[in-house]
Amino acid sequence: MAEDDYMSGFGNELSSEDPRCPGALPKGQNNPQVCPYGLYAEQLSGSAFTCPRPANKRSWLYRILPSVKHKPFSQVSCGDLTENWNEVEPDPNQMRWKPFTIPKSTEEKVDFVSGLHTVCGAGDAKSRNGIGIHVYTCNTSMVDRSFNNSDGDFLIVPQQGDILITTEFGKTMVEPNEICVIQQGMCFSVDVFGETRGYILEVYGAHFELPDLGPIGANGLANPRDFLCPVAWYEEREVATGYTIVNKYQGKLFACQQDFSPFNVVAWHGNYTPYKYNLKNFMVINSVAFDHADPSIFTVLTAKSTRPGVAIADFVIFPPRWGVADHTFRPPYYHRNCMSEFMGLIKGHYEAKEEGFQPGGASLHSMMTPHGPDAECFEKNSTAELRPERVAEGTMAFMFESSFSMAVTKWGLQTCQRLDKNYYKCWERLRSHFSPNWKPSEQ
Repeated sequence: MAEDDYMSGFGNELSSEDPRCPGALPKGQNNPQVCPYGLYAEQLSGSAFTCPRPANKRSWLYRILPSVKHKPFSQVSCGDLTENWNEVEPDPNQMRWKPFTIPKSTEEKVDFVSGLHTVCGAGDAKSRNGIGIHVYTCNTSMVDRSFNNSDGDFLIVPQQGDILITTEFGKTMVEPNEICVIQQGMCFSVDVFGETRGYILEVYGAHFELPDLGPIGANGLANPRDFLCPVAWYEEREVATGYTIVNKYQGKLFACQQDFSPFNVVAWHGNYTPYKYNLKNFMVINSVAFDHADPSIFTVLTAKSTRPGVAIADFVIFPPRWGVADHTFRPPYYHRNCMSEFMGLIKGHYEAKEEGFQPGGASLHSMMTPHGPDAECFEKNSTAELRPERVAEGTMAFMFESSFSMAVTKWGLQTCQRLDKNYYKCWERLRSHFSPNWKPSEQ
C-alpha cells in the first residue's frame, strides 16, 4: 500500500468515504433520520462525552449493519494472554529472553489472536489503570475472525513479517520498523504472509499522545504529519458459516457469532482512529557537546498518568544517529530507575550489549534493578578514540518504559523456555579500575 492510501496527521479531525459510494457521509449532521445509501450511524467514543475538547475522542461510522447485531458472548480460552500478575513469585533479577519461538506452519496453524502471549504487566483493566506487555508469534491469517479490545489500546511493533491490519476504518499495511496503534474498542483482523513475530504494549485507561517538546520547540521527535490513518474501505459480505468476534474484556477473552463481516463501514469521520508511524521518520535529538542524554529524548509516544511528568508507559526508540560527545562515555550509563524498562530489538545490534540481545528477543530491567553496559562495551568505549561516528547503524531497538512495577507471567518465566539464565554473566567480567593514587594530571 502506498502513502496515497492513507491520510496524514496525529489526532486530526478526518473524514473518509469509500469511492464506491460517493456522498455516503451525511451533510451538516451526524445522525440524520435516514442516512445516505440506507446506512446506520454509529458513534465510537474513546473518551467521556464531557472530556475537555483537546482530549475528546470520538468517530462516527456509517455502516451497512450496526455492530450490535450479534449473538451473545461466551467466554473462551485465553491461551497465554493473561492479566493475572500473581501466577508466580516476584523476581527482581535482570531478565533477558532469546528470540521468542514462532510456531512452524507445517506443525500448527496459529493466527494473531491465538499467538498472543503475555510477558509481563501490572495494574488492572477493571480500574482502568495499568499496562500489559505481550508478544505475538503466528503463521496464518485470521479468517472470518476479528479482535476487539475493550480493555485498552494496543501499540503493535512488528519485528518479523509484514502484517495487513483490516479495521472498521480501512486497511493498514505495517512492516517491521513501523508501528501501529489500534485504540480501545476498534475491531480489527490481521493477515500475515509467513512466520510472523512482534511486540505489543497495551495500556488501560489512557490513550497514546505525542510527548510535550518543551524547550525543543515546535518541531522534532515524531512529527504529527508523519502519522498515517487508513481511508474508508468496506465489504458487504455475508458469512453463512458464522463470523467470530473475539472481545478482550476485563482481562478475559469472549467470542460471539454473527453472519456478516464487521468491516462494513462505508464512510466515517472523527478524530478517534487507528494509525501507523514509520520509525525512520523520527527526528533524533542528541548531545552535541558532552555527556549521554537521558533516553526520554527518544520518546515517540506517551500514555500519561494523572501525575505530571510520569507516564503509565512511554514508547522509546534508539534509532541510527550520530555520536559526537566529547570527554564522554557514549553508550548508555549504568542506571537504577524508579521506572520499569522492557526492551526489544527489531533489527541489528544494540550498542550497550552487542552479544546476546537478539532481534525478536527482549529484556526487562525492573524497578530499581541495576543495569547498564556489559563488560566488553565498557572496556571498549572507555578507551575508544572520540571522533564523530554513526551509532546504531542498521539497528532499531526500542523500550516500553512504565511507572508500574511489572510482574512477569508464568509464560514469560517458564513456559516459553526462552529466558536466558546466564544474562547476569555479561556483567561478571567488570573489574575495578579504582586508583587511590590518581592525580588530576593523569586524566
